[in-house]
Amino acid sequence: MSSAPTVFDRVERQLRGEFGRRLVHASGTGLPLLYLLNLITWAQTRALYLFFAAGVIILESLRLIVGLDVWLFNHLIREYEEDNIAGYVLYMLSSTVAAVAFEPQIAVPAILMLTLGDPISGTVGGDELRVVKRPVALAAMFIICAAITVPFHYTTPIVVVCGGLGGMLADGVKPIIRGYVIDDNLTIPIVAGVAMRLGLELSIAV
Repeated sequence: MSSAPTVFDRVERQLRGEFGRRLVHASGTGLPLLYLLNLITWAQTRALYLFFAAGVIILESLRLIVGLDVWLFNHLIREYEEDNIAGYVLYMLSSTVAAVAFEPQIAVPAILMLTLGDPISGTVGGDELRVVKRPVALAAMFIICAAITVPFHYTTPIVVVCGGLGGMLADGVKPIIRGYVIDDNLTIPIVAGVAMRLGLELSIAV
């Protein structure tokens, strides 16, 4: 007779699939939140991003080369990623690049666009695999990214617009290079950060 499922089994079952992936996605808000709450400095935030980026590179190398299999992979890896670099690695690397390349007023909203905006946009768009997302998903991502930018740049509306456009384009348009679809986990923080930086430069020039 099979034993009754444990609490861990029930939680694990509920987290399996897209809901679990979105929850893990949103958990990336933790580091920026610690900084915003003044619990860690920006230098410490950057150091933690570098530490976690190194960790996921090692973990992914073990998965692809050695065949490491842990239960967490059930919530991070889609079927088409089983033999390729998984999205969670690109997610961590792009967040780290944003944290290192930009000042916190740009890096934090850029990272939040990935951790919060992307899963909400995916819900609205139904996670369809399209080169260009449907207008409703594009509009939702623009609104979310602009709203995320507002607390950091409310005195410069052009930066808010640029942040919204950058996040929307990175999330909603997936270029294909030599047969490979460029994952938005890699592009959202970087493109959004560059867009906000451009907005700041334009605000100074005007």
